[in-house]
Amino acid sequence: MREYSAPASKPVSDDENLADIVWANAERFGDVISFRRQVDGSWLDVTAREFAAGVLAVAKGLLKAGIEAGDRVGLMSKTRYEWTLIDFAIWAVGGVTVPIYDTSSAEQVHWILSDSAAKGVFVETDGHRATLDEVRERLGGLEHVWQIEGTAPAVDTLSATGAEVADDDVHERRRSVPADALATIVYTSGTTGRPKGVELTHRNLLAEIRADIQAFPQLMEQGNSLLVFLPLAHVLARAIAITALTARVTLGHTADVKNLVADLGTFRPTFVVAVPRVFEKVYNGAKQKAHGEGKGKIFDAAEATAVAFSQARDTGNIGLGLRLKHAVFDKLVYSKLRAALGGRCKAAVSGGAPLGARLAHFFRGIGVPVFEGYGLTETSAAANVNTEDAFRVGTVGKPVAGTSVRIAEDGEVLLKGDVVFRGYFNNEQATKEALEDGWFHTGDLGELDSDGFLKITGRKKEIIVTAGGKNVAPSGLEDTLKANPVISQAMVVGDQRPFIAALVTIDEEFFPAWKARHGKPEGATVAELADDPELRAEVQAAVDEANKAVSHAESIKKFTILTRDFTEAGGEITPSLKLKRNVVSKNYATDIEALYRK
Repeated sequence: MREYSAPASKPVSDDENLADIVWANAERFGDVISFRRQVDGSWLDVTAREFAAGVLAVAKGLLKAGIEAGDRVGLMSKTRYEWTLIDFAIWAVGGVTVPIYDTSSAEQVHWILSDSAAKGVFVETDGHRATLDEVRERLGGLEHVWQIEGTAPAVDTLSATGAEVADDDVHERRRSVPADALATIVYTSGTTGRPKGVELTHRNLLAEIRADIQAFPQLMEQGNSLLVFLPLAHVLARAIAITALTARVTLGHTADVKNLVADLGTFRPTFVVAVPRVFEKVYNGAKQKAHGEGKGKIFDAAEATAVAFSQARDTGNIGLGLRLKHAVFDKLVYSKLRAALGGRCKAAVSGGAPLGARLAHFFRGIGVPVFEGYGLTETSAAANVNTEDAFRVGTVGKPVAGTSVRIAEDGEVLLKGDVVFRGYFNNEQATKEALEDGWFHTGDLGELDSDGFLKITGRKKEIIVTAGGKNVAPSGLEDTLKANPVISQAMVVGDQRPFIAALVTIDEEFFPAWKARHGKPEGATVAELADDPELRAEVQAAVDEANKAVSHAESIKKFTILTRDFTEAGGEITPSLKLKRNVVSKNYATDIEALYRK
């Protein structure tokens, strides 16, 4: 199958914009709890009417500061209530939000603010302001810096300075913003070079919202709740959060992932959105705890049952024996896993990277199906997604409403529809290369079955061609390796080499438990144990598992255990945990060469 299209949902009219969501909720559902804010350890309710008042107050301050329609405004902060409030206030005055990851370096901040020609920027902390100060002199067009925390909180300051501005001035500006106006410039993670600014219009994001609501009617119901913990600078988290607000799902924010389990327990969300690494850590943590408490055999049996139960659902043939085993383990194991997600979580949404079939079956088997999707910043988040009514493990689902997918002759995935961006900011050449007759060239390789389910098989630019001429897609091998709890990151190498090999890093959270289980010194480092026979045997088992899915020519022949993990600070991964292969290859060139020495 080469092409599949999903019928459009309600089309976006030319005079709609994202800020309308706030006042539509406030006017019709003013008492609905739109948010629960975490203040001093407690969750405080914020109604739709209160949120609208907060957005209006900040928007008036932005008008007073001279923010005009089309002006770009940076937003550098962790995930928190104020992030969403400020985002909508910028839209209410016709501004363009430019998200910046809170972990960005000074040079990254400089590039984003200078390339977008930002007129103002919000920073969260003194540390963020210090990062900005390093490059402030080189940002001639930057007129305003507002700080969310500190002695003069941005929300309070703007609300006070804008108090004399009439409400109608904001509403007049808001109503003048058309659907095709620019809403945000989201800079790509820059895995292969300098980040590009993706232009997303109000129409793009409104189309995404409507498609998501249609895809997840059981989740996007008034009264449900969503805890957002991914960075809102990431288009997936932001799109789902806006969708939830539109559907009157109660939103909570938390940026402290170290306290995530506690926050899940007190917020008790109906569903969560995460990248695969989060689900891997939930699974690995539960398995590690069970084995540490001497209950490893029970957990392993429960895991196998969950996977078998999910697989049997696909065939429609769940035997009585399997049902009974599943019911027993539901009480002993699965209920505790669901409790760790707050006890009310009935589903999850995953994107950003492949989840892996076994993990997908495991979570569906314990009663928390993970709806895996696929999209890019350029597609306003999800372009394809699995849903409750159309779920196929191992795929990223069917196209969302109003979207078409096509497989090009060389296997590249092309996408078309209202969710597809309009171009790259200040980069006409890159736009021409990415968009052709409305079709976005994703750079990903995929397969499309007769029912419209898409399977991603690799990246065009990441395809490894061995010295023997064999084409190898590294992502599938890497994802299987990372499914082993002892492995944190993996990068497959072998371009123009005689065979495929891999660089592997060790998961620092799992490592102490592994050492204890294998009788290793508590203080032993990864560097000290990199050549340990038992640790290498553990990694070899993961390699053997990965090799089962590929031919002999594509299989990993050798690996090396690196002494430290890949980090964002080292430039080896992006804030959304994508590998920067060129950086890793440069940083570990000596290790790669050593793999191919005779």
